[in-house]
Amino acid sequence: MGAPDKIRLLVSALIKYVFGVALVALMIFLPAGDFVYPNAWLFMALLFVPMLILGVWLYVANPALLASRIKNKEQRKEQKHVVALSGIIFISVFVLCGLDYRYDWSEVPRWLVCVASILLLVGYVMYAEVMRENAYLSRTIEVQEGQKLIATGMYAVVRHPMYSATILMYLAIPLVLGSLWALLLMSFYPFVIVKRIRNEEQLLVQELPGYIEYQKRVKYKIIPGIW
Repeated sequence: MGAPDKIRLLVSALIKYVFGVALVALMIFLPAGDFVYPNAWLFMALLFVPMLILGVWLYVANPALLASRIKNKEQRKEQKHVVALSGIIFISVFVLCGLDYRYDWSEVPRWLVCVASILLLVGYVMYAEVMRENAYLSRTIEVQEGQKLIATGMYAVVRHPMYSATILMYLAIPLVLGSLWALLLMSFYPFVIVKRIRNEEQLLVQELPGYIEYQKRVKYKIIPGIW
C-alpha cells in the first residue's frame, strides 16, 4: 500500500472512530439524561481505548486488513438481514441501559461489573489474536482470492474464534453498563450469530479448499465442548 493510500486509510479510520465514539455516547447518555453515569464512562474507556490501540496496530502491521474491515459491506441478502437485526439489538441495548440508569430499574453488583469489565478486555485480546492469525479476516462473508485455510492457534480449538470473542464482549456490555434488562435483550444476540455462522459455513464448504476436512478435525464452532 502506497503512502497516499495509507493517508486516505488513516483519515477514513479516524473519521469512523470519532463518529463511532459520538454515536455510542449519544445512544447512552441521551436516554440516561445525565452525563454523570459512571458505568457509561467506564464502558466508553473499555470499548474505545483498546479499539484505538488495535486500530493503530492494524494500521502499522496490516493496513490492507484494516482497509478491508472499514470499507467492505455485506452483499448477501441473508447477511444484510443479520447486520440489520444486529444493529437494532445494539441500539436498543444502549438506549435501554441509559433508561435503566435514569429510572433505576435494575442494579448490577459492583463485583459483577468488574468481572464483566475483565471479560470485555479478554474479548479484545481474543479479537486481536484472531486478527494476528488470520490475515483474511473480513467483515463480510466471502472467500478472498488466494485465501488459505487457517487451522492453528485459536482456530485449532473452535472454527469461528472471532465470534466467540464477539459474543463474550457483547454479553459483557450490559453488565458493564449496569443493566440486567439490557442483558436480557442482548441474550438474543448469540442466536443472530448462529444464523450468520450457518450461512458462512455453507460458503466456506463450497469455496475454501480443505474446509470439510477442517470441520471433521475441529468439531466445535464457537464454544469448546458445547457447539
